[in-house]
Amino acid sequence: MLGLFGTLNLGARSLSVQQEGTSVAGQNLANVNNPAYARQQLVIQAATPLQTPIGQEGTGVIAVSISQVRSALLDNQIQSEASVSGSLDAQQQALQNAETNLGEQIQSTSSDTSPAGLTAQLSNLFNSLQSLSANPGSLSQRQAVVQSAQQLSNQFNQVSSQLSGVQAGLNTSIQNDVTAGNQDLTDIAALNQQIIQAQASGGTANDLIDARQQKIEDLAGKVDLTTSAQSNGGVNISIGGVTMVSGQSAVDSLQTYDAGGGQLLIKAQTAGTPLTLTGGSIQGKIDVRDGALATLQGSVNSLASQLITQVNNVYSAGYDLNGNTGAIFFTGTDASNIGVNSALANDPSQFQAAGVAGAGGDNTVALALAQLANNKVSGLNNQTFSQNWAQTVGNLGGALSSVNDQVANSASVTQMLASQRDSVSGVSIDEEMTNLMQFQKAYEASAQLITTINQMLQTVVSMKTT
Repeated sequence: MLGLFGTLNLGARSLSVQQEGTSVAGQNLANVNNPAYARQQLVIQAATPLQTPIGQEGTGVIAVSISQVRSALLDNQIQSEASVSGSLDAQQQALQNAETNLGEQIQSTSSDTSPAGLTAQLSNLFNSLQSLSANPGSLSQRQAVVQSAQQLSNQFNQVSSQLSGVQAGLNTSIQNDVTAGNQDLTDIAALNQQIIQAQASGGTANDLIDARQQKIEDLAGKVDLTTSAQSNGGVNISIGGVTMVSGQSAVDSLQTYDAGGGQLLIKAQTAGTPLTLTGGSIQGKIDVRDGALATLQGSVNSLASQLITQVNNVYSAGYDLNGNTGAIFFTGTDASNIGVNSALANDPSQFQAAGVAGAGGDNTVALALAQLANNKVSGLNNQTFSQNWAQTVGNLGGALSSVNDQVANSASVTQMLASQRDSVSGVSIDEEMTNLMQFQKAYEASAQLITTINQMLQTVVSMKTT
């Protein structure tokens, strides 16, 4: 039988447990707006009972631990989706940058002509050539052709430079992501150490586990990874089949290397193994850099190269107003260095518009140059210059539209998974307020029990003294 003092101890244990429950509920409420926080709950159980002649008699309650309400399955799904969304977001941003630098307004698979874009500049050049063919002896018309060609060349140069800038920016961003990813690996290893030490001493490390999960998900946004939970509380991290974090140590790290032509790829620094990534912002940037952006750059260069070749082939056979022939109109080899023969800028009379020497009014070459606008070029997939550029712009628009759809779908999946995890691990203000009231009432009742036992003890003492 417990007796008065045993019952007094029962009340004291109950007070302690209810107070601890209030603290846990308060901690949950304090972190209600913390997205990395997983709800905690006090695990309590009946204290060891006392054996009596009439059976076991309860001795109250004890707090066993503070557990964390977390779903490993949902954590892994969110981690995996973070890699997907990280890749898609990176691709979307890179393609949007490429679109901006083209100088064309892209809508899905079509483009609206921009006054400063290549579409308009190509049209201006051939329109000026058409005007010249109607008045081949006009110096002002010749000057207009030269100016249109210079504007077109400048636009090619600008597009090429800006696309190269996008590529360089992607390489820089990849390097920055690698640096940030390595810091995440170091932080995860450090958190592993703290968690293992805390659990080895019989304690819990709920807040540290929250911080580690946040780091893992941040890393997953950069690279796809595999986690492996250990019995001691640690988590091992593998990337591309290479172990990066083992227990309390970051045993390897990410490193960029030049695969040729300044194209940065990723390898494991210690193992020296090139990593095959399938998700994360790093791979997304690599994919768009070596895929859509490289294709776009190649198309721009091909268009410029074919324009240089086709125009010069016709132009070099013509004669200027002074009877000279054999000069070229465009200089350079591709979009990066295309230009207009500098002699023409200072003296438009040197424009070789005639088909025969000494015939200032002859428009044979000028007309042939204007007709190039409608010629299908074998080097451009049997398309005209304008058709080829429209297809190039349309392909970029299609790629961007596809990525936009995928980003929207990924965002929906991420939101759904986050909602599911919140329903399991998230803090409900209503639920925690209810818990607070329950712990408060239980505390008051326990205090009342102690007061009652105290009064009974006083009665016993009074009986002894009288």
